[in-house]
Amino acid sequence: MTALHTDLYEIRMAVSYLRRGMTEPATFSLFARTLPHDRGFLVAAGLADCLTFLERFGFADDELAYLRDHLGMARADLDALARLRFDGDVWAVPEGRVVFAGEPLLEVTAPLPQAQLVETALLNFVTFQSLVATKAARCRIAAPDAELIDFAARRAHGLGAALAVARAAAVVGFAGTSNVAAAREFGLTPLGTMAHSYVQAFPSEAASFTAFAEDFPDNAVFLVDTYDTVGGVRAAIEVAGKLALPDDRVGIRLDSGDLSELAHAARRLLDAAGLRRARIVASGGLDEHELAALVASGAPIDSYGVGTRFGVSADAPSLDSAYKLVEYAGRPVRKLSPGKVSVPGAKQVYRRAPGEPDMLALRQEAPPPRAEPLLARVMHGGRRAHPAETREKVSEARDRFDHDLAWLPRAVCRLRAPDTVPVRHSAALLALSERPTGVRSGPDRGPSHSL
Repeated sequence: MTALHTDLYEIRMAVSYLRRGMTEPATFSLFARTLPHDRGFLVAAGLADCLTFLERFGFADDELAYLRDHLGMARADLDALARLRFDGDVWAVPEGRVVFAGEPLLEVTAPLPQAQLVETALLNFVTFQSLVATKAARCRIAAPDAELIDFAARRAHGLGAALAVARAAAVVGFAGTSNVAAAREFGLTPLGTMAHSYVQAFPSEAASFTAFAEDFPDNAVFLVDTYDTVGGVRAAIEVAGKLALPDDRVGIRLDSGDLSELAHAARRLLDAAGLRRARIVASGGLDEHELAALVASGAPIDSYGVGTRFGVSADAPSLDSAYKLVEYAGRPVRKLSPGKVSVPGAKQVYRRAPGEPDMLALRQEAPPPRAEPLLARVMHGGRRAHPAETREKVSEARDRFDHDLAWLPRAVCRLRAPDTVPVRHSAALLALSERPTGVRSGPDRGPSHSL
């Protein structure tokens, strides 16, 4: 992706800044104003795509030609845009960490035109992927002992979104993905069974199971609900016995009906046939609430394929995220719009013991005792803090999520009406926020919100 992946007003503002020589350092803060309904926390995700975008930031020749031909931009403005590259700094919460409303997920400090132009892309990456990672985390909370598999590719809003969904799921501990391209790109485990069309293509259910087991004896997981589910389980047992398949290589998948009742029936049949290690996989419109109900029912299900509702964060498809200027040319600034007041200054978030509030502070402040800073500098002068050969793996983000999940109070993890962790402001940040804003307006001067 290039710099053209932005909103038009970003380009117009950047051009205006460049014409006036307004290129001093600006700090923008990206955060969620509020948490979505029934969410007690967010999982930070999307940073990897942000850094890749910033590394490659720039306008290609054909894009500049488009701005000339379709928007009538002047040659001098196009020349100025052509020279732009991102050479700023980024401080960010590493992927996999849990955050709360009002806490920056990342902050960008760069010459004002650069920092302005990247707003759209950074919001896109962080907002969507954090939403999906949070939805996936709730699925894991609902079924903590089961294997969860990303089945969302066919319902995701575009193939690029499907890749992002698979990675976000892996960050919070999903065992694998059905999306082969995502598995290859991110080093994930590709997992899958068969479709109903495969069963229907053969003259009988048993014939389809036999063919599949002959071709994939190490992954003989049979979809048993195409016709009659209990009959399908019996056919799977018959084929497993006929081919002498090891019971730890056999499985069945349930994709419809009363999954709890059918799982109990299938488990009884499999155990009676000596297939005690055969796995039961369930899928079909599942989300965290369905998973929690199945777990509460004692359903003997080993793995869940989770797709549509998770992949689009169906019950909370948007996030009240913002990317706001908090400092320019050494001056802290803030927005004063009702309901959208921003907090000035470059910031740091400090985390303390379980049950204690987080603290939002100015970045240059000394840390509170026994507090851990959440934001780390991940890019300096337009270059990643870590070279390509040492860039982190998804497993490292997963380890961070495991740590933060253990830290979270149980009430914050509730799927309905959860609590959240309060975020307190440091004394220095409160003092800065309470200073007079010096707003001025008049016929010759626009409003100024510097502090």
